[in-house]
Amino acid sequence: MISRRPVSRRSFLVPAAVGLAGCGRNRRRIIGVIPKATSHLFFVAVHAGVDAAAREFNVEALWNGPNDETDHARQIQVLESMITRRVDAIAISATDERALASTVERAIRSGIPVAIFDSGVNVQDYITFVATGNHEAGVRAARHLAELTGGRGDLAMVMHKPGGTSTMLREQGFEETLTREFPNLRIAGRQYGMADMAKARAAAENILTANPRLAGIFASSEASSLGAIHAIKARGLAGKVKLVTFDTSDPHVEALRDGTIDVMLVQDSFSIGYQAVRALAEHLKGAAPPKRTDLPAKSITRADLEKPEIQSILFPKGVLRK
Repeated sequence: MISRRPVSRRSFLVPAAVGLAGCGRNRRRIIGVIPKATSHLFFVAVHAGVDAAAREFNVEALWNGPNDETDHARQIQVLESMITRRVDAIAISATDERALASTVERAIRSGIPVAIFDSGVNVQDYITFVATGNHEAGVRAARHLAELTGGRGDLAMVMHKPGGTSTMLREQGFEETLTREFPNLRIAGRQYGMADMAKARAAAENILTANPRLAGIFASSEASSLGAIHAIKARGLAGKVKLVTFDTSDPHVEALRDGTIDVMLVQDSFSIGYQAVRALAEHLKGAAPPKRTDLPAKSITRADLEKPEIQSILFPKGVLRK
């Protein structure tokens, strides 16, 4: 006769608990990545870098953000959703350095490590900040226009929007350098394009109408640049009004080829996304990434376009061009 001793319920539960614990340890960490806009080609390239780092460091990248980078409310909503979900880490490019501050601080207080990329936010306890050296890029833009114009004449800025740290730093670097180094160059006009190509074109048109002897324009973002390109072409001023732009797209490259753009300053957007996710993945494993990584912008002229190193920046892997 076989003895049938009662089996403890605990004998079934313990292995199950151990299995669940092992599953929790082995699951891929989730890093929420919140760009300040999803529609611009710059952030499409950032997304490609994010995905590349996620594959390499075996994490899951959850990409979500507003379509329009003036939509602070939508970005806050996405951030709050990720906090509620308890993602393992968050990387964010803030639409506005002040509007996002309290919600980012709440994420940090709740124990979620945060990386800032591209555009800053007014918090202190982030893990790392990865961005282009934007102030230095503005300095370089001023020096390029000074060389192109012979160091004298009236210039203008087609600016991005108030509150965006990255573009504000470019604009500050540009203006400060003109004041300090080029006393015979004057900023005769400045207007915001509000992160919108059509509005940026209208701003550039207004500036050109008010300043018929304008020597050059600095456009500090992708949308501002596209607006300035269209305005200059429409008036037949390509090559006459010197143009230094920021960021890239197929229309930027075309305008550089045909002489509408004189110098195009380009960010390594793929690397910005890659480095932000890499830093958080390493932090989650116990490493200490650098507090700040500044990536230099590249100055590109028409003569540079076919160089392999320039092609890799203009057409990063994983980015589908429109």
